[in-house]
Amino acid sequence: MKTIGLIGGMSWESTAHYYEKINQEIKKRMGGLHSAKIILNSLDFAPIAEWQENDQWEQVAGAVISAAQSLERAGADFIIICSNTGHKVAQQVSASVSIPFLHIAQAASDKIKENQLTKVGLLGTRYTMEQDFYKDVLKKNGIEVMIPDSEERKRLNNIIFNELCLGKINKRSSDFLEHVIENLINHGCQGIVLGCTELDMLIPDDEVSGVPVFDTTKIHVEAAVLRALKQQVR
Repeated sequence: MKTIGLIGGMSWESTAHYYEKINQEIKKRMGGLHSAKIILNSLDFAPIAEWQENDQWEQVAGAVISAAQSLERAGADFIIICSNTGHKVAQQVSASVSIPFLHIAQAASDKIKENQLTKVGLLGTRYTMEQDFYKDVLKKNGIEVMIPDSEERKRLNNIIFNELCLGKINKRSSDFLEHVIENLINHGCQGIVLGCTELDMLIPDDEVSGVPVFDTTKIHVEAAVLRALKQQVR
């Protein structure tokens, strides 16, 4: 079994889900007392969130690169960032290490293509929805991307940072998210990408209104486990 290097803490709520789901997937595939070989470097999210807010992405990159390099030195065989927004600095991080880097948007693209879909709605932080670093990966895979309107994006971003990253689950927020999804479906989206690793707290189902929901945490975990078990998977 290969050792998975996790860059976490962005937020720790989603990182905890990664740890749990990776081990659940290992147990399902290998049985018995098997668990994942994991090295975790968990960052302090407060300064990172502030750098993101102030568009200081070089500082973000520096922190995440340092974490990636420490995981490589510690013996990780490959690296994943337990955050969609964190992939804003994915290219710099991947270039800073000699071990493979498993990109969450590419894993999501592979799953969307498996389902033979060509148009999806993307939900996440305002950085993920409004900037190109994530959407471009989907588009390069032949997938058209739609995002919510500006007011919906603003409210969704607030829900993520002021509720979900703090472990707060609000029924009104869940209802709002379903409303946003309905709007995207009405505009022709064939599927919905939960492009934030905390959003599965509000939408745990694999389908909404008959349309598939792509939980990127779950997809990323599955891709990581398959890589970790490459020698064992038939």
